[in-house]
Amino acid sequence: MIYWFVFKKSSATCLLLPKQRREHQNVEAFLRQYGSLSPKVYSYSDIRKMTNSLQEKLGQGGYGGVYKGNLNGRPVAVKILNSTKGNGEDFINEVASISRTSHVNIVTLLGFCFNGRERALIYEFMSNGSLDQHIYGEDSKLGWEKLYKIALGIGRGLEYLHRGCNARILHFDIKPHNILLDEDFHPKISDFGLAKLCLQKESMISMLEARGTIGYIAPEVFCRNFGGVSHKSDVYSYGMMLLEMVGGRRNYSAERSHHSEIYFPRWAYQCLVTDEDLNIQRITTKEDEEIAKKMILVGLWCIQTDPSQRPPMSKAIEMLEGNLEAIQFPPKPFICSPSRSEGSSIIPLGKPTKPFIYSSSSSTLDSTEYLVT
Repeated sequence: MIYWFVFKKSSATCLLLPKQRREHQNVEAFLRQYGSLSPKVYSYSDIRKMTNSLQEKLGQGGYGGVYKGNLNGRPVAVKILNSTKGNGEDFINEVASISRTSHVNIVTLLGFCFNGRERALIYEFMSNGSLDQHIYGEDSKLGWEKLYKIALGIGRGLEYLHRGCNARILHFDIKPHNILLDEDFHPKISDFGLAKLCLQKESMISMLEARGTIGYIAPEVFCRNFGGVSHKSDVYSYGMMLLEMVGGRRNYSAERSHHSEIYFPRWAYQCLVTDEDLNIQRITTKEDEEIAKKMILVGLWCIQTDPSQRPPMSKAIEMLEGNLEAIQFPPKPFICSPSRSEGSSIIPLGKPTKPFIYSSSSSTLDSTEYLVT
């Protein structure tokens, strides 16, 4: 019996396929590295028990499903990963990345399960779900003051990832679906499966393949001709999300042709340069309009095609917190997104017809058209 218990684990590991063995070795190396600071490891039977056999489903994604659970009387969200997706690296990547964080605007990982093809992540429960459930459509219940505070919270969480950790964390998948909201609508960044760690002194990182979600991917991530991949790539995604929060609709839609994938940024830019009313249905007061214009201006700065023209997150937060009049009008951005069928496209915005009233130093780019294949 003693022999059986001592050698059971090692014998089982030896019988694993080489791929599975490497994954288990990665998990064991992670646990050794973090020791008592690593999240608690649970068995899959524990997962079944805390979720009451996966009874209450909260959502579904390409990675798998999310279920509501109970951990020692505390509500939790349990993400069950699809065993046919990926090779285990994203799972280890998420656990390793989020274990380094401790911030009010970053979701807390409470534990995980890694047992062969059975993998799960246990997070704190966020009662108001994800941001995308609240910002699209005319029936959005979030007022402008709340949207503004959510935008600031997300920005502070990103600034922490870029500057506040021992190792800089680049998220690479900032979008409304990955922003969770608690009972008071305080935002928390989640889903670190695509994140990359780099040294604080590193300004650029190397990547073998593009990562992220179409509509939020910075141009340099899918085409190196635009510049190096860095924390500014997250800034781009943040800017696209800001514009979606203002417009109340997705900037990208697979149903439209690639020449009209992104429409709200173009329309918003034209409204500002021509000093036209935004005419957004939810805007009812002057304060609402000021918040909307501020978020649009910061969003347009963040989605500049040239990464060097995008502000760091600290500057983006400073602009959001400052006066509208103090924000310089951004250069005219060229809207970029990878096309599924026709390569990558850059869509130039229309030429401004008159200066924006809040800035005395408006700057624009040439209206030359480009097509990158």
